[in-house]
Amino acid sequence: MSFGGIGISPGNVAVHHGSYNAKAVERKVKIAELVLRVLILGLGVLAAALIGFDSEVKVIFSITKKAKFTDMKALVFLVIVDGIVAAYSLVQVVRCIMGMIRGSVLFSKPLAWIIFSGDQAMAYLTLAAVAAAAESSVIGKFGQPELQWMKTCDFYGKFCNQIGEGIASSVVVSLCTLVLSCISAYSLFRLYGGNKGKSNTRW
Repeated sequence: MSFGGIGISPGNVAVHHGSYNAKAVERKVKIAELVLRVLILGLGVLAAALIGFDSEVKVIFSITKKAKFTDMKALVFLVIVDGIVAAYSLVQVVRCIMGMIRGSVLFSKPLAWIIFSGDQAMAYLTLAAVAAAAESSVIGKFGQPELQWMKTCDFYGKFCNQIGEGIASSVVVSLCTLVLSCISAYSLFRLYGGNKGKSNTRW
């Protein structure tokens, strides 16, 4: 039997289930965080590689033209941000794995604030970089007739396709960082909850 979160054994000994449920929730949150960070790491590296190593050479009226990602500053910014996010995620993946191996790692408020701030910064960076790259890509795909900007993707089809794949990967990275920032916010502000007696939250 259970009443008010307290189970009653046949011997009339009260058995508390609240701590077990809290640990189960924490474990699920830890697993979700680790999966998201690994996903961000992999897709961040993939996006940076797809865009950074992309190029295409065309000969137009006996003039050789080479398209590369450095021709668009928005793509350069995106590659840099993807690299930063991937490196940051690698550090956080190591932290998560070490925490799971040890089984009990003190998740203090200062550390929680550092992780929360870092995750927020990564989320804003990726969102800004993806937005800028997407805008530049739309102009490259459809041109800007008012300014007499040509549709460059008509000439560099392979280059644009690979750039599109890189931006798509970056979009997924951006969405994952947004979800992760919510998880880190939860992990931080739960330390300021009513259960102050449980200040040694395990993470």
